[in-house]
Amino acid sequence: MNLYLRFFNEEVLVENADQAIEFLSSISEIQLDDSLRNELVKYAEGDNPYPKRFKVGSKVYFIVIKTTANTMEEFKAYAAESVPVPAAETEEEPMMEPAPVVRGKDGENPGWYLCTMRFKRVVAIEGTNKFQYVDTDFEAKLKATSIQDSYNRVVDHLRSRGDVDPRSQFPSIRGRNFKAEYLGVD
Repeated sequence: MNLYLRFFNEEVLVENADQAIEFLSSISEIQLDDSLRNELVKYAEGDNPYPKRFKVGSKVYFIVIKTTANTMEEFKAYAAESVPVPAAETEEEPMMEPAPVVRGKDGENPGWYLCTMRFKRVVAIEGTNKFQYVDTDFEAKLKATSIQDSYNRVVDHLRSRGDVDPRSQFPSIRGRNFKAEYLGVD
């Protein structure tokens, strides 16, 4: 069983805990003490098949995943195949496909995007002092430098509108309720 380790943008696939410790020792932000080393060895040699997060600072973690993959390409190919796109549950409320991942320098792909978002909008219930969340669809065509930039612009726009309550909840960029389609440069 091999180990996949990831700390922000740094990642590696190793054969054992010793190689994992060597990789982690090369990262200046991670201070490896005996307790962390022992916990990593215990996880690597144990029967737990689930990924594990190791805390290395205040709100800072690295992740370790056990895998049978022998190369990084094999691991990433398996990971890409094993993430299913959810099917629509009902005709009245179709689910959106997740935003596609743009491969390029820093994920940038300047141009026009068609963004669709389903968010939880806070709406007052007439005749009462109560509120409820209502699924609300929003669509916009906008110019942005990347999918992340288009997402940020849509959320900023909705938050700045007077008719959208600040308690409204917005989906994750990777969730099924946000979709960004690249339309091109012109």
